[in-house]
Amino acid sequence: APVLACYPTLMTTSTTKPQRLGEAACGFRGRITALAPQEAGSSLPADELENRLLELGFVEGADVAILHEAPFGHDPIAVRVDNMTIAIRRREAMAIMVEQVPA
Repeated sequence: APVLACYPTLMTTSTTKPQRLGEAACGFRGRITALAPQEAGSSLPADELENRLLELGFVEGADVAILHEAPFGHDPIAVRVDNMTIAIRRREAMAIMVEQVPA
């Protein structure tokens, strides 16, 4: 199945209130503000999910962007974290709190 590419939209404000990366639309660009694995709804225990995300580079202050999403169900998503591209399911991305920043 083809993967849909997405492109960032221009922002008029410098930042917005924190949101979950798993709820962000394709094209989102932002910065990680915190990890909240307890409310993610993942099948993994919260401490294991947090450790996995940290090992993948999802750390506070890292720049993130949603580059691609699957065509049906929009899951998984391809996320750029600093200079790496990582595929992640939206339910795991729900543990990542982000703020949107200008493109």
